[in-house]
Amino acid sequence: MPSRGLLSVACFAQFMVVLDVTIVAVALPSMSTALELSITGQQWIVNAYTLTLGGFLLVGGRAGDVFGRRPVLFVGLMTFAAASLIGGLATSGTMLIVARAVQGLGAAVLAPASLSLITTTFTELGARSRALTWWSVTASGGGAFGTAAGGLLTGLLSWRWVMWVNVPISLALLVAALKYVPRTSGRPERRGLDLPGAVTITAGVTTLVYAIVTTRERGWVSVTTLVLLAAALALIVVFVLTERRSRRPMMPLSTLRNRTLAGANAIAWLLGGVLVTQIVLVSLFLQEVDGESPLRTAMLLLPISVAATPAALAAGRLVRAVGPRAVLIAGPLLGAAGLLRLAWLQDGDSYVALLLGAVVSTVGIAFCFVPLTMAGTRDIPLRDHGLVSGLFNSFRHVGAAVCLAVLITVAASRSATLAVDGASRAAALAGGYNRAFLIAAGFSGLMSLTAFLVLPSDRPAAGAGDAARAI
Repeated sequence: MPSRGLLSVACFAQFMVVLDVTIVAVALPSMSTALELSITGQQWIVNAYTLTLGGFLLVGGRAGDVFGRRPVLFVGLMTFAAASLIGGLATSGTMLIVARAVQGLGAAVLAPASLSLITTTFTELGARSRALTWWSVTASGGGAFGTAAGGLLTGLLSWRWVMWVNVPISLALLVAALKYVPRTSGRPERRGLDLPGAVTITAGVTTLVYAIVTTRERGWVSVTTLVLLAAALALIVVFVLTERRSRRPMMPLSTLRNRTLAGANAIAWLLGGVLVTQIVLVSLFLQEVDGESPLRTAMLLLPISVAATPAALAAGRLVRAVGPRAVLIAGPLLGAAGLLRLAWLQDGDSYVALLLGAVVSTVGIAFCFVPLTMAGTRDIPLRDHGLVSGLFNSFRHVGAAVCLAVLITVAASRSATLAVDGASRAAALAGGYNRAFLIAAGFSGLMSLTAFLVLPSDRPAAGAGDAARAI
């Protein structure tokens, strides 16, 4: 059945995009040694991908609506494969950083294309629900699996395979897309891309992400940071004014008045932050507090990563039984409970203690992807699905950048205070991560509150039981 092949292409494309957000985390020390990277250079290996991914998602999403999702998907896959190949061949830190930035450009096209392919192909309620469940499984699993995969590839082969692993995946997806994604998938609109809108929103979001990811170097209240944040706000205001006057706007402002979409985007912002923060901080805790090697860290992270898949599948059943809103209220509360357990970890605690909190928080976070995706794409005209997919992904990735920057700053500040008070290095680091986990638990609780206050009450649609049993 062609739609199953299309679903596989969309899911694996999204998996690759999310995987590369976190796959380099464990490989950074090896990259630093091989390429003589400074601390700032190491940060930019992560930041370059986040910067271009977050900055170009809206344009990437709308490009699928305008030019057709099939050709845009091909461009994204070829860009991602080429950047991954060049990144693995890097002989300097600059070369690797540029390759990661180009990877982010490819990802900014792939992420919205993969979601909009599903929402425009699977139009029947039960079929769309099943498809979004599997897409959400890959989205939640990719982030959790990234650190484990990075550790395994770095420990068993080389840090270069963290980049090269994307090449065969991208080529296989290209071949599969030629077979399974029909030429009529996402028929292009007979209109232009709205260049003034595209330029202003891309510049605004990119400037915002750049301001955020460089706060660790400059601080939140430095003149440079404040100027960048003001410039980002000004560009976004210009974008809104441009769209109000445009006859063919890139983003019809009526889209932003959709209460359900607005609530889903707010939750997506927080979800991105909680997800990435949990993954990065657990990995850092194992390496910097417990002293584990990259390879052993990868092995210890595997049970946590595996927990995301059955949780996302279970969420698909729950959504069809009780509706997205109820699951989006309960899932973040479960995630908050796990993060609170992580907030009490101490230097010398057993791995089982960390595993318990991490698995519970992973399950709670994974519960959110299916209902959030369904809530964010409901009642949206097919002609705008690429844009909405880009908007949804943009909120999630920018939220990840904001929350991670804030919580890493909080953790570093708390660790420095504890070190001055005489705590050992491991105890000081643990105390810093405890504070960050505690704030992340608050973000997770805020997700639940937003779902309760903003999202409409849902009841299972007719035939939902049959759809649930099909998974």
